[in-house]
Amino acid sequence: MERVDKILKSMDFDFFASGKHKITPSMHLSEKNAVFLDVRSKKEFETISFSLVHHMPVLHIPIDEVPERISEIPKDKTVGVFCSSGVRSTMVYLYLRVLGFDKVRIIEGGYTELVEELKPGKLLKHFSRGNEK
Repeated sequence: MERVDKILKSMDFDFFASGKHKITPSMHLSEKNAVFLDVRSKKEFETISFSLVHHMPVLHIPIDEVPERISEIPKDKTVGVFCSSGVRSTMVYLYLRVLGFDKVRIIEGGYTELVEELKPGKLLKHFSRGNEK
């Protein structure tokens, strides 16, 4: 409980005003040492899935499976947590922070902002920055 208390106490006005807990899809896709953690349900993932092979690994771990699959989530990379509305990603963000993940961010904007970054023109900009893998 001590770790939870410490993290919650650090979430003051300055914390939320700085936005350090969030990251835009564009910024996350530009990260060099990152993973995309999709915490949506299996049915959501089967309906709409993202392959970011030219950007970073995608981990699909539904929120209810995160505790037993925690070892799959790297602590040494920036972890961008994604869900369709931000609710589940916020819950997983806090859970990971409690477990000592310091490089975790909530990917903002849900489907709308993420899909906007995956349009051909935006992808070309990412590739021309030297991020092509």
